[in-house]
Amino acid sequence: MDVPIDPSWKASLAHEFKQSYFKELIEFVKLEYKTKTIYPPEKNIFEAFNLTPMSDVKVVILGQDPYHGPNQAHGLCFSVNEGITLPPSLRNIFKEREADVGIPYTNNGNLTAWAQQGVFLLNATLTVEMSKAGSHQKRGWEQFTDAVIKTISDQKSNVVFILWGAYAQKKSSLIDTSKHFILKAVHPSPLSAHRGFFGTKPFSTTNSYLQSHGIDPITWS
Repeated sequence: MDVPIDPSWKASLAHEFKQSYFKELIEFVKLEYKTKTIYPPEKNIFEAFNLTPMSDVKVVILGQDPYHGPNQAHGLCFSVNEGITLPPSLRNIFKEREADVGIPYTNNGNLTAWAQQGVFLLNATLTVEMSKAGSHQKRGWEQFTDAVIKTISDQKSNVVFILWGAYAQKKSSLIDTSKHFILKAVHPSPLSAHRGFFGTKPFSTTNSYLQSHGIDPITWS
């Protein structure tokens, strides 16, 4: 199966692409795009992989589902296209960033610049039907993205995994903590951000860890 994905990921995940569950998943997704409005645009399904090759991954931020409103999702978790109103969780992420590392709050929610520096912005489910949150869960995406997380853990060292919220934190069992660093906090959504997201300093903490291992820090602007 020819998956339009960066060659470094194609090599690392070759085993997954041959699995029957993945072939069934792709057939399901293809049919959904033909018959319904699905996000992100089909060309952006693997955008996180294409912007952050396996060899470049320094940080993993894990989301759950793509945004399901028009023109929001473009293949990177928490990120929206420029010109789109910031979703509440991203507003809180930017507020914490300003408090943590002094980067002024902005209305541009496109996080491509993070991805190009090695911040792998992975959703556990890579597609969703318009206005139907979670509609493509339990179709095979989670099995695939769990394999992605485990592959990063197995094949790389000194990666920072940022796990916001209970759903993301369950993925910690896939990560070898003897050679990677996990940052956990509550989800940045308005429902929980004031209960342990604000003040956690994920941006400066990540850079301190990277620099302590001789890895260039992320410019979070």
